[in-house]
Amino acid sequence: MASVLHEQPLLPHLVVSSLEAHHDAPCIHTSSGVLSYAEVRARTSQFVQAQRSVGVSAGSRLAILSKNRPEVLLNAMASLVNGVILTPLHPMGSLSDHSYAVGDAEITCLVYDAEHFSERAAELKAEHPSLTLLGFGPDGVGDDYLALADRYEPAPLVAADVHLEDLCTVVYTGGTTGRPKGVLMTHRVWQSMTWIQMAEWEFPTPLRIAVATPLSHAALSLLAPVLTAGGAFYVMEAFGPDAFFDLVEEHRITCTLLVPVMLYALQGHPRYHTADMSSMETIFYGASPMSPAKLAAAIEHWGPIFFQFFGQTEAPMVLTHLKKHEHDLSKPERLASCGRPVPWMHVALLDADNQPVAPGESGEICVRGPLVMNGYKDLPAETEQALSGNWLHTGDVGRYDDEGFLYIVDRTKDMVITGGFNVFPREVEDVISSHPAVSMVMVIGVPDPKWGEAVKALVVLERGVEPSDELTHQLQQLVKDEKGSQQAPKSIDYVDSLPLTPVGKPDKKAVRALYWNSTERAVS
Repeated sequence: MASVLHEQPLLPHLVVSSLEAHHDAPCIHTSSGVLSYAEVRARTSQFVQAQRSVGVSAGSRLAILSKNRPEVLLNAMASLVNGVILTPLHPMGSLSDHSYAVGDAEITCLVYDAEHFSERAAELKAEHPSLTLLGFGPDGVGDDYLALADRYEPAPLVAADVHLEDLCTVVYTGGTTGRPKGVLMTHRVWQSMTWIQMAEWEFPTPLRIAVATPLSHAALSLLAPVLTAGGAFYVMEAFGPDAFFDLVEEHRITCTLLVPVMLYALQGHPRYHTADMSSMETIFYGASPMSPAKLAAAIEHWGPIFFQFFGQTEAPMVLTHLKKHEHDLSKPERLASCGRPVPWMHVALLDADNQPVAPGESGEICVRGPLVMNGYKDLPAETEQALSGNWLHTGDVGRYDDEGFLYIVDRTKDMVITGGFNVFPREVEDVISSHPAVSMVMVIGVPDPKWGEAVKALVVLERGVEPSDELTHQLQQLVKDEKGSQQAPKSIDYVDSLPLTPVGKPDKKAVRALYWNSTERAVS
């Protein structure tokens, strides 16, 4: 048995030590005021006791479904301290996706936003009768998590007895086989990511961070580094330019994390030219490639405050970075880069035989190191493929320039990244092809100035069926209902046939070339 003599503190320990270290400093801004670190510590203790009162303890599987609200952060802290294995559910996901994740991850407790997801909680309870429901507020469907927590007196926080290779989260990413994949992430992954963020990311002092992206998504990854630095969270329930500019001006926000489509929304708003952004020192961005032209315009307008990160669910967020001073307007091509690899991970460009490509050549970006997942839950074939040759294969094709900056030029996978969200064409194709008017369908990503990539469907109709606006609306609505609005095609082209490869498969590469041949790279 491995000795614990040399084990480092993990996220549960970091949460406890951070909440104890900063005392009266502001921690979480709410609609009714600011919670200090001491108050958050007390409320976290109450949440831990509330979880345990319904049988949720170390090793329990807990899912969270909520819009952005401060309680999501409190629940995350309590779950970590309690040793719970977390699974975030995407707020825009469909019932079928949520139900699959709940069943596949063996979830025993669902924490949900009672104001917005009461109906979904009831639907999931109907499909999984043993599921315990804890709602942020009363709704008559589940137990009121907040009222339950109020019953308990705050007690000292004691981190759960967890170790590096104990499971911390199961996070779902879409699957090309039509079923989502549960990414198994141990405490090692999250601790390594926190160490890299603290070492490499340019957090300002004082740290007042606007949480504008979904807490179910990348924003939750900021929990440990912000707490460790003694920063304060300002959680936006929903992103909008006016609300964002108001928040920055009123509270002198110094930091935020955006996906490119959010920056584009800010740039297209009248207040882009008038809002006081003088307090903002760092804007982290990632999740999808940024338009170099829009990025350059933002740097000229707001100054060198942008910091790019790159990763994927299987090795999250911190594989490479482009630091603020590296956003060099005198080298505009640099703005298309995802930066340099961090020194804490092995990053290589490999060919189809897992061998390094020649200098200057393109190859698949492959990584190994402490950030890498343990695999996909109960999917041994997919795990073996993703981790073949003892490398994590990201599915992105990259090349280095002479200065060591990495450029993503293509994808080996079909995934579309639109507005920072991952869409897997096979899943959308399966929904569209269920419509009786559809004979064949191909879904691809096409360049889009707002979303980076937009989902497009090419549809071959059954004989005798004519294209119409009504049919387009039906197909889009069908996807919205089944998979969520972010996966619905922005446009549908009706074609007589789809090109095929020599072995009779639809030739997606040829179709993509029709839409990407005027661009410098095959992702946007």
